[in-house]
Amino acid sequence: MPKTFWQTVNLFTKLSMLLRGRSRIFGVLLATATLAAYLPALKGSFVWDDDSWTTGISSLLSDFSGLRLIWCRPTALQQYYPLTGTTFWLDYHLWGFWPLPYHVENVLLHILAALLFWRLLRQLKVPGARLAATIFALHPVMVESAGWITERKNVLSLVFYLGALLAWQRVTQGATDVRSQATPTDTSRSRVMGFRPSFYNLAFLLFLCALLAKTATFSLPATILLICWWQRGRIQWQADVLPTLPFFALAIGLGLLTAWLEKNHVGAEGREFTMAFPERCLVAGRAPWFYTGKLLWPAHLSFIYPRWHPHAALLWEWLYPLATIGVLFALWLSRGHIGRGPATAAFFFVGTLFPVLGFMNAYGMRYSFVWDHWVYLPSLGLIALASALVARLSERFQAPVVAYGFAAIVLPSLAILTWRQCGMYADVETLWQTTLVKNPNAFLAYNNLGYLFLQRNQADLAIPYFKRTLQFNPDYIEARNNLGDALMRSGRLDEAMEQFREAVRIAPNSTDSRYNLGNALLQQGRLDGAMEQFNRVLEIEPEHARACNNLGVALMRSGRLDEAGLKFQKALEINPAYAEAHYNLGCIFDSQSQLDEAIEHYQDAIQIKPDYAEAHYGLGVVFGLRGQLSEAVEHYRQAIEINHEYADAHGNLANVLVAQGKLDEAIKEYKRTLELVPNSAQAHFRYGQALQKQKNITAAIEQYRQALQLNPNLETAAQQLHELSMPNDER
Repeated sequence: MPKTFWQTVNLFTKLSMLLRGRSRIFGVLLATATLAAYLPALKGSFVWDDDSWTTGISSLLSDFSGLRLIWCRPTALQQYYPLTGTTFWLDYHLWGFWPLPYHVENVLLHILAALLFWRLLRQLKVPGARLAATIFALHPVMVESAGWITERKNVLSLVFYLGALLAWQRVTQGATDVRSQATPTDTSRSRVMGFRPSFYNLAFLLFLCALLAKTATFSLPATILLICWWQRGRIQWQADVLPTLPFFALAIGLGLLTAWLEKNHVGAEGREFTMAFPERCLVAGRAPWFYTGKLLWPAHLSFIYPRWHPHAALLWEWLYPLATIGVLFALWLSRGHIGRGPATAAFFFVGTLFPVLGFMNAYGMRYSFVWDHWVYLPSLGLIALASALVARLSERFQAPVVAYGFAAIVLPSLAILTWRQCGMYADVETLWQTTLVKNPNAFLAYNNLGYLFLQRNQADLAIPYFKRTLQFNPDYIEARNNLGDALMRSGRLDEAMEQFREAVRIAPNSTDSRYNLGNALLQQGRLDGAMEQFNRVLEIEPEHARACNNLGVALMRSGRLDEAGLKFQKALEINPAYAEAHYNLGCIFDSQSQLDEAIEHYQDAIQIKPDYAEAHYGLGVVFGLRGQLSEAVEHYRQAIEINHEYADAHGNLANVLVAQGKLDEAIKEYKRTLELVPNSAQAHFRYGQALQKQKNITAAIEQYRQALQLNPNLETAAQQLHELSMPNDER
């Protein structure tokens, strides 16, 4: 195997053996304290956006073809973070969708990142390394990264980022040794540049892994140069810059891909992102102060913070960016008096924050300009600076009690705050209810709480939440679509149509809005209008399988069976695991008396979706037509087991039981059918026939009479009633 591979194995072996003596005690204590502080999060379930990496991508996680897509198709996941996706792929094969191991892994990665941070600071001879690592491990701002499953990308990427910096330190140590030993006539490239190829390659590999976990780690080559400046007060082209050029190229390439995906795939575009450059400058100037405040005084932490509204015309708002620039400039000018450490920490902090300062679109800015998980990596700079200041003060006054006292007060406080913050990740409802307590204007929380009730089939409870969402953000089309869906489920079709039409007006190219409008029209029986909307969806997004399927349904109801069949087949080409398309295609073949093909598609639908009652019913019908009565009974019973109120299944099961001569069982099914649909003339008639076969003439006559009351044109019932009403000798 390549030497770099063995260097990687060697590095992580050494990392696992770093803790010796007092260091081992420190590592154990840090890990124990962190696990204890995160215990409430470990008990949590999947919450918002976790499905994008777990339950919502089960087709990608189920086999090796999905793993191949994760690596080879940039749009397979939310972002092109294939290494993170691979960890979730492994999790799925190890423990399915059991949340506990996912949470444990996140916290363990966070602990590993804290230990690597401590090791890096020790290598750099930064005082207060243990204090800094412990603050980082226990700080409640980090809960959003370590306690939220979807932020596996944050903790994983930081582990590789710090690993790459540790490997680079071996490169620079080698450079120092080489420069001290080089002769004036030695012109070897590795001698001049100080390369230690094995560690250089290892650093590059770890950096690549960091980027493939999350490209927020793009800052590593700039951080390397910043450390060089901090150590020596200057940056040399040949010794420092030239070796990092491949790192810069890699960072820029994957960074540009991420920016493109964020806008064109994730959806970071629209009204919320239409800010002029001066407004973006105001956001960029204010965000570092917000994060600094939360790191220094972690009170009122929220999952979603209020999204402020920058106004370039208000002069006082310009104080934020001016103060940011002023502090950076002052620290630069003061480097000769206070050292280069404060300037290094500040430049690292602002520089690593740059992608989420507002100059580039990030999807999360739709809801808030600041998120706790965005400061996970940048926080290392300020935490290291604060810890070093405490250590320096303790050394200057020769009073270790200063550092120990600071740690004794701060660390338990941080642990308690982390414990409390972890509680909000218990489940989805807790997350959003807690968010609303801290931020009553969080429209996303109202929308997602409504959606939670909608998933529970509690549409009436969901509607007020969606309406509240639209009070805060009338143009939030997701809420309009959800409100329309809830209104449809409540039987308020006209109101639902208003919401879908308004959503289409706000975003004419929104396929979700047009698809929902098409469904509403389909439900109203307005087939031409429905087909128009589904066709428009397919013009915008040709691979929209659901629109293709529902267009087929509209065509089928219009009697255009051949065209409908082609649409169902197209839907299956797009998504072979589309159970509804298989069922609909089965219905087409059933109506055309192609029973073998119908059975095949009904069975495919059930294989994909075992609780598909309609597909079981379809199989019952087809097996009944083929005279396979036992199989028909079996599938009707399965349909009823899935849906106890499936009247057609009860009725057809009764008909087959009559054909089998099982009259007592059939009569029970007819009674159940009439409990569900008491106005079914056909059910009364069939019930009467079963009673007549049992020689229960009086009851049979009553059923025929009720059938005729409901449908006077039911000639067979009239004929039977007439015959039974005749004297016995005239029948």
